[in-house]
Amino acid sequence: MAFAWLPGAAGDIARGAVTTILLIAVTTLAGTFLSILGAAGRRNGPVLLKRAIATYVEVMRNTPFLVQLFFIFFGLPSLGIRLDPVLAAIVAMTLNMAAYTIEIVGAGLDAVPGGQTEAALALGLRPRQVFIKIVLPQALKVIYPALTSQIVIMMLESAVVSQIAVRELTYEADMLQARTFRSFETYLVVTLVYLALSMALRRLLVTGGRRALGAGVS
Repeated sequence: MAFAWLPGAAGDIARGAVTTILLIAVTTLAGTFLSILGAAGRRNGPVLLKRAIATYVEVMRNTPFLVQLFFIFFGLPSLGIRLDPVLAAIVAMTLNMAAYTIEIVGAGLDAVPGGQTEAALALGLRPRQVFIKIVLPQALKVIYPALTSQIVIMMLESAVVSQIAVRELTYEADMLQARTFRSFETYLVVTLVYLALSMALRRLLVTGGRRALGAGVS
């Protein structure tokens, strides 16, 4: 039977899926945090910081994610910096995601009327308080759909980290295919798992966003 191997492989597929979920969970938190800092620094920081952030964004957005991953995992050891595969994957995914979401968050910050900042400052709030309590929540509501899409895209791109032997979903699929020689069935099952993960992640993010940011999120 074509799928007779599936019950015995279910554990490996599940472990790979869990690793994929953990990777994107950590990457989402770290990448979003960095993107907020980067977007704020690009608009309000000193000239050198603005240029550094702009250069970082251009480099990361205009080079392949696979090359970035290989540079971190294979290249940095030449400088004495050695990372295990999982940590290297998290660093690469976080830096890549942050580069894209800096632009997204920046667009949200630009969408908040400047008069609100001026009014809050006139009331005696400090610039940091204005940013955290007034500007950022409104910006996140505006850009949340785009941010959600970027997170899902990053989850799908995490398949690349199988190239440095991170035991995520694609890595487990490759191992199963090598053992069973059932390429079509193996990758069909894994494709369906990725599809289910993408749909579930998007639904989770949309539902969570509505509760955290209000009814304007969709």
